[in-house]
Amino acid sequence: MSRFFKTLVAMAAGLMMAVGCQPIEEPQAPPQLEVTPNNVAGSWKLTYWMGKPLAEGSYVYLDLVRSGRTYTMYQNMDSHYTRTLTGRYYIEIDEMGKAVIRGNYDHGVGEWNNRYIVTSLTANEMIWQAEGNPEDVSTYKRADIPAEIAGAEQ
Repeated sequence: MSRFFKTLVAMAAGLMMAVGCQPIEEPQAPPQLEVTPNNVAGSWKLTYWMGKPLAEGSYVYLDLVRSGRTYTMYQNMDSHYTRTLTGRYYIEIDEMGKAVIRGNYDHGVGEWNNRYIVTSLTANEMIWQAEGNPEDVSTYKRADIPAEIAGAEQ
């Protein structure tokens, strides 16, 4: 009987060791996409700016169009009402090999205030950092633009 008991204990210990040694699967980060007009095209919502969520009721939606590299931005950051801005965007690779997005506004308003390094691009999230200002970070999530915002007048 003691031989049977010893065998049973040894098998149980071996089984526990085998189960305990299995690797724990770490959650995989979503794959990074190449920063191209095709991969950034679509509707995005600004969810974090300068490391903080936007104030309640504030929004920025950005619709990037692949063909023609045009955009439409709907935002109320500097107004109680929706402001609609349009223009063109450009994607370049800087001397360090980083993807940079920049743009201009229609109606002769000029260039964007900053050029942005795209530090991350996945199927559902895009992170921009202003060149020369590591605190100026914008996080965008894929999102549909609500009809009441997209249909608002300037």
